[in-house]
Amino acid sequence: MSLPILVVDDSAMARKMLIKSLPPEWDVEISQAGNGKEAMEAYRAGKAAVMFLDLTMPEMDGFQVLEALRQEDLNSMVIVVSADIQPVAQERAMAMGAIAFVKKPVSPDMLNSVLKQYGVI
Repeated sequence: MSLPILVVDDSAMARKMLIKSLPPEWDVEISQAGNGKEAMEAYRAGKAAVMFLDLTMPEMDGFQVLEALRQEDLNSMVIVVSADIQPVAQERAMAMGAIAFVKKPVSPDMLNSVLKQYGVI
């Protein structure tokens, strides 16, 4: 059975680049969301066992998504993918439940490494 993953970014180009960086042999069902509100709806619909989450988005940013997941005791492996590489942003995201922080633009090697580290592939 395919693993449901969700790619969340307000940039369609960034979503496309991340999807292209995923391991080709990985058996996944990919969904996309353009903001945090859409991400939460997709999560509740069972489409986010693994979530790739941008931090800077309209309507509901990545930190608000992490907070909502925590408040609702929802379980998803969240990998933050962001150009905001300030240590304080990374620390905050990890403290809020993200399992990893990947710098944009993503590279297939970096993504593979993170996914293997957490036993997702």
